[in-house]
Amino acid sequence: NYLRSRMIALVSPSTNSSSFLLTGFSGLEQQYPWISVPFSTIYAVVLLGNCLVLYVIWTEPSLHQPMFYFLAMLAITDLCMGLSTVNTVLGILLGLIQKISLDSCITQAYFIHGLSFMESSVLLTMAFDRYIAICNPLRYSSILTNSRIIKIGLTILGRSFFFITPPIICLKYFHYCRPHILSHSFCLHQDLLRLACSDIRFNSYYALMLVICTLLLDAVLILFSYVLILKSVLAIASREERHKSFQTCISHVCAVLVFYIPIISLTMVHRFGKHLSPVVHVLMGNIYILFPPLMNPIIYSVKIQQIRSRMLRLFSLKIC
Repeated sequence: NYLRSRMIALVSPSTNSSSFLLTGFSGLEQQYPWISVPFSTIYAVVLLGNCLVLYVIWTEPSLHQPMFYFLAMLAITDLCMGLSTVNTVLGILLGLIQKISLDSCITQAYFIHGLSFMESSVLLTMAFDRYIAICNPLRYSSILTNSRIIKIGLTILGRSFFFITPPIICLKYFHYCRPHILSHSFCLHQDLLRLACSDIRFNSYYALMLVICTLLLDAVLILFSYVLILKSVLAIASREERHKSFQTCISHVCAVLVFYIPIISLTMVHRFGKHLSPVVHVLMGNIYILFPPLMNPIIYSVKIQQIRSRMLRLFSLKIC
């Protein structure tokens, strides 16, 4: 068929192209118009949901607090993650694109990985925020001042995008002699490494250390913070106060699970699911990219009373 002939032309040894073929749902090309409907809906919800959360926090003075500033950082991260992949994911389904240039692929991989590290850092910061609010409430406002929050935000930004720069730059200078077919409908660092014939040891070891020092370390610190929070909450005599303290953490716990479960699932599929259909790999990749940005606005809109009431008031005004 047409797609197969394009693949053969693209990966032919005589082809000296720096373009890469993006992989959609192989074997389901005839259903792409239908598959594009739920994906377009998901992207619309991602963009509108996170923009709405940011609007509510921006326009409601009562939400100008550290907890909601960190939530705004999370919404910005999720919004950018959606924007960084929408052109290739929907482009394939709508028949607009099939290939991506090396420079565009490297740029997309840079933002996808950087935003993943940023989301992990923001979730860790939110865990720190909950720890101070519950375990040291009297000093909460003096510890998390506006200037300190700005410094935390800049540190998160630097940590997320500075340390991934060296391996991403190296991708530009690799020789890609294997078939230029990516595993997903977007670009990932490990996907490009798989196609390279150059010495990739630096990228492999550096990326592993980066994952250990960011995603894994953040997960351990988040778990440790909740051990301390649980210990502090259980020491509260009043059952009502304990319930109230737990309620303030539920939305954050859900956000952490929504972020880490797709990452673990995708890793397991890549490691042990080589016998699975390519469609499963593509689907898990899209879940990893889209599930957190889709669910976080829903979680915080439902679980946080201040945001929920403000949104309800906003929609009631629109209806009137």
